[in-house]
Amino acid sequence: METIDINEALPKIYELLENASLGAEITITKNDRPMVKLVSADPRQTRHPLFGIDKGKISITDDFDEPLEDFQDYQ
Repeated sequence: METIDINEALPKIYELLENASLGAEITITKNDRPMVKLVSADPRQTRHPLFGIDKGKISITDDFDEPLEDFQDYQ
């Protein structure tokens, strides 16, 4: 989270607004006291990557592709 004094923020307000729209949280202070917080009105939801999420949790047995005992009559 970025903190900036109001006197420094005003000249670069467009840059601060752009950064906030990309997900940054910016607190504008006056006399070293928080005045406002800039945050995105449309926060982007980030999700964890799907590939590799179950690594080490799933295993396949050696007889995976063998016929099932219940279906021996149908062969």
